[in-house]
Amino acid sequence: MPLKMPDNENITISKRELPGDYRMPQMEMARTHYSLGFVISGDRCSITPKQKFTYHAGDVSLMPPLVYHRTIPQSDAPYINYLVKISMECKERFCSFVDRNIWESLFEQKVCSFSLKEREKLEEMFEDMLTEYEKDTPYREVILEGMLFRLLTYIFEHKKGGGALNFGNELSPEILEVLSKIEESYASDLTMEDMALEAGFSTAYFSRLFKAQLGLPFSKYLTNVRIRHVEELLSQTDKSISEIALETGFSNGDYLCSRFKQRVGLSPTEYRKKSR
Repeated sequence: MPLKMPDNENITISKRELPGDYRMPQMEMARTHYSLGFVISGDRCSITPKQKFTYHAGDVSLMPPLVYHRTIPQSDAPYINYLVKISMECKERFCSFVDRNIWESLFEQKVCSFSLKEREKLEEMFEDMLTEYEKDTPYREVILEGMLFRLLTYIFEHKKGGGALNFGNELSPEILEVLSKIEESYASDLTMEDMALEAGFSTAYFSRLFKAQLGLPFSKYLTNVRIRHVEELLSQTDKSISEIALETGFSNGDYLCSRFKQRVGLSPTEYRKKSR
């Protein structure tokens, strides 16, 4: 269970530095506060019973209370972020004085991406909030609330993309654990038989259950996860196709090119050129 906010505070902010392989050990949820994060370094994936979303350096992530979720690593880069916790009372004041639609839209979207210039501005705003929070003055709460309201409106006005992938149905605990395993180990030789055994089901039953809850077969889902990571490496690194194939679970560069063009409609080289 995430740590509760202190009873006498409506906003808290911290800067966390965690190892790249940090993962939440199980599904958890906050009961009394909203969470707002800004990633300085690292790559993460959050999974809930109804959605999953990934976020990277420069992204803002948002999580409402009463949502079971688990975060897991997507790379070995150190995980450094600012984390703001917001009370229910503070949320209601924002909705009354600013705009309820902004609040609901942001926390429904879950992750927001920005241009390089806007990322720099956001990091400055989070750092200013942390500095103010650490002063512990009698009027700190009033100043922090104003800074938070400005921050949220800036995020809403400047976000470029992001968002969560919605599952067709609410996922069972067993399938959620399998998805966590896939996100952590997609580059490994994962088989449906191994995943069925881990979930405690026969292969035939697991196959039916997975398709019923995710809307597509296990093998296609795994390939989609691998392709998503290929897209990220193509757009964000200069690694060769062969290197990317080895890092994402494809046997060789030729096989990666074949599957990638089949799913995306472009060759990896064409996609890299277009993404930049």
